[in-house]
Amino acid sequence: MVSQSSQPLKFAPEIDPSKRPWDCKALTAILGVHLLCLAAPFYFSWSGLVVCLVFCWLGGGIGITLAYHRLLTHHSFTTPNWFKYLISLCGCLQWQGGPIRWVGTHRLHHRDSDQEADPHTPRHGFTWAHMTWCLRLDGDGFEPFEAAKDLSKDPIMCLIEKYFYVPQFVLMGVLFGAGYAYGHYVPGEHSPLYMGMSWFVWGVAVRTVLSYHGTWFVNSAAHTWGYQNFKTTDDSRNTWWVASSASAKAGTTTITPSSAQRHTACGGSSST
Repeated sequence: MVSQSSQPLKFAPEIDPSKRPWDCKALTAILGVHLLCLAAPFYFSWSGLVVCLVFCWLGGGIGITLAYHRLLTHHSFTTPNWFKYLISLCGCLQWQGGPIRWVGTHRLHHRDSDQEADPHTPRHGFTWAHMTWCLRLDGDGFEPFEAAKDLSKDPIMCLIEKYFYVPQFVLMGVLFGAGYAYGHYVPGEHSPLYMGMSWFVWGVAVRTVLSYHGTWFVNSAAHTWGYQNFKTTDDSRNTWWVASSASAKAGTTTITPSSAQRHTACGGSSST
């Protein structure tokens, strides 16, 4: 079912795209991995596909869903600091930004869910909610770091935030080298160079693009199509196909009173 309350809204001043230049770094990175995916059919291998799926789970399921979303944003559980930092690094593999900015942006989304100041509501346009919003520089008054002050006080988390892009680059080299070695020592599939490129393209580009759109569909599709188990003040919906592609993050309104209280305590309503 399509959301019935999704009338278009004007942009709040702090997220108005007319006042926010394009983010060249984000554009380059996101466009780059999408273009690299064009090589995927030419470097397909079954082991490359397995590498892709493993890192989809590690980066998306563990890094984004478990660490960035459930642990850091909503404090849904506790864990030793070393483990918190480790799974936060897994989230960095997805190139969705550092943990502090990601958490702050998501808390602002909860605070203003599907209202004028929501950073990524489909009421500002489906494509805006899906990906265009993250291709713009921050506007005056949009302060995700202010919404994540608890994380900003942690020096290790600040270090991870500052160098969030590094783990992906490290992984690029590791996967190419591991794939090359696999092709050399496990004969019968493809040449070492082919296997290095296969693991690189599928384990980095294809995996990152799949994870991008899996997360972005939570912002766009899961606030447009689907059903609600409970009446809420926003447009969040349970959307089965989004849940399947986004590590079950899109079950947005199937919550309990206790989970709603935790979400509200973290700075917003109890939607996605």
